[in-house]
Amino acid sequence: LEYQCHDAFTARVPCPSALQNDVTTELYCIRLEPKEEVLTKNGYRLDALVEVRGSKIGIEVDGPFHFVCREPTGSTILKRRQVSQLDGIPVVSVPYWDWNKHGNDRGKKQRYLHSLLGLDRSD
Repeated sequence: LEYQCHDAFTARVPCPSALQNDVTTELYCIRLEPKEEVLTKNGYRLDALVEVRGSKIGIEVDGPFHFVCREPTGSTILKRRQVSQLDGIPVVSVPYWDWNKHGNDRGKKQRYLHSLLGLDRSD
């Protein structure tokens, strides 16, 4: 039964959103070479995984269904906590409203990602 539950939990076929694709494109543009739709050892799927100064960081592109009144839902909080504590991968969130406020300005999006990931322009 344990294996059936794990298989059911991890069997979801990824279907990245346009928002997620946009964020991933900008991660490539700032030369982070993200791995997309990464399955962690505990069965969670991360939207992207990047390496910053030798450390892996999970990136979750969080659309409207991850929030209630701009507060993360219980399942979103649980995923972040478990990936961080069980898989040892810190997770940062790109909330849709933060991303969308940059419109089509790729420079602003890239600066936002630099700031979110604690990078300076020389990284």
